[in-house]
Amino acid sequence: MSFSCDHCNVQNNEIQAAGTVQPKGTHYELRLTALDDFSRQVVKSDTATIKFIEMDLEIPPGRGQLTNVEGLLTTVLEDLEMGQEARKEQTPEIHGKIADIISKGRSMLAGQEFPFRFYVDDPAGNSFIAPDLKDGVGKWEKREFVRTPEQNASLGIGDSADPSDLAQNNPGLTADGDIIPNEVYSFPASCPGCMHPCTTHMKMVDIPHFKQVVLMSTVCDDCGYRSNDVKTGGEIPLQGEKITLTVQDSTDLARDILKSETCGLECPELQLQVNPGTLGGRFTTVEGLLTQVRNDLYSQIFEVSGPGGAQGHGGDSLRASEKSTWDTFFAGLDAAIKGDKEFTVILTDPFASSFVQPLVDPPNVDPKIKRENYERTEEEEEELGLKDMKVEGYEEPEKEEEMTGNKEE
Repeated sequence: MSFSCDHCNVQNNEIQAAGTVQPKGTHYELRLTALDDFSRQVVKSDTATIKFIEMDLEIPPGRGQLTNVEGLLTTVLEDLEMGQEARKEQTPEIHGKIADIISKGRSMLAGQEFPFRFYVDDPAGNSFIAPDLKDGVGKWEKREFVRTPEQNASLGIGDSADPSDLAQNNPGLTADGDIIPNEVYSFPASCPGCMHPCTTHMKMVDIPHFKQVVLMSTVCDDCGYRSNDVKTGGEIPLQGEKITLTVQDSTDLARDILKSETCGLECPELQLQVNPGTLGGRFTTVEGLLTQVRNDLYSQIFEVSGPGGAQGHGGDSLRASEKSTWDTFFAGLDAAIKGDKEFTVILTDPFASSFVQPLVDPPNVDPKIKRENYERTEEEEEELGLKDMKVEGYEEPEKEEEMTGNKEE
C-alpha cells in the first residue's frame, strides 16, 4: 500500500503479509561493507524487530515496510530528527544522546562507518533481506528459530488441544540408562507452526568411521509442518576440520553427507556459500543437500506461480541485470545437481562434527576426499562461546566466595 499527498507532501508505504505465519521464526543479518549494500532490498513485516547493532538502535515491531537499507536508515533518522527541538528544551540529556545517534547514522549513510551490521528478527518468519551472489562468509546470514510460548501468544497462536491425549510409545533405555542405538523413540511435542500436539521421533545412529549422531524428525498432521535435524555429540576437539570433496559423477552425488549446525558450506565453481547455522544440521546426500539449498534460495529470490507450481518470474523490484545473474547461478546449480557439471564441496567445521562418506574402507584414503585440521580463529572461538567456557578449576571461585562470606560473618 502506498500513499502520497500533493498538498503537504506526506508519504507513506506499508506492507501486510498476505501469507500465513511460518512454522518457524527467521533472523536475517547483513554486514555492510560498501555503498552498494545500501540498495539491498528489505522486507519488514509488522511483527519484525530491526536493530542497527553498532548504533545500538532498535526499531520495535510496527508498520510493515518494503524498502532497502538506505531507505530504512534514512526513515529512522528523519523520525528521530523530528522531535529534537522539543527534546532540547524538555530533556537536554536525551537530546544529546539522540544527536550522537543521528550524527553516526548520517556518517553511515555517507559511507564513513564501514563495516557495520543490522538484523531483522521476525517470529512470524515473513521478513527478508536480499542476498547477493558476491556475498562471502559472514556477509549475509539467515537462520530459523523455534518461537517461544510468549512469541506464539503475541502472534495469536494458541494450543487448542490437550497434549495428554496424544498416544505415546517410548521404548525403554538400557540398564545403564543409555539410549539404545537404532531404536526409534517417540515423544509428544507441540508443533511450532500451529501449536497443536504432534510427535517428535528420535533415533541414534552410529555412522561407520565417524561417530554417533542423533536424528530428530517432527511431523504435524494438522498443518503439515515437517522438520528434520541432526545433533552431533562428543567432546569439543582441539582443532576444527576442513573437508574437500571432488564431485565428478552421480556416484559422488549419492554419497552420504553430514553437515552439522556449526559447519559452513562452499562450492567455488557454483558461486555458492552457506554460512554456519543457516541450514541447521543435515544428514542427507550431496544431491539432497544441494537441492535443499537451491529450493530454499529460489523461493526467496523468485516468485513461484502458475499451475502445478510452475516457475514464475522475479518480482517487479528485481532489476534485469540481477535477474540474469540469478538465472545463470541457478542454471549452474541445476546442472551440478543433475551431474552435468563437476564441482567441489568444501565443509569447514570448527567443531569437526561433519562427515562425507568415503567409498573406500579405512585405512585406505578416498582420493576424492581431502581432510585437513586447522586452528580455530579468535572470532570462531568467541562465536561458539568457547572463550567463556571454563573446564578446569571452575569450583575455585565458588569456594573463594564461601571463604569470604565466612570471614565477614
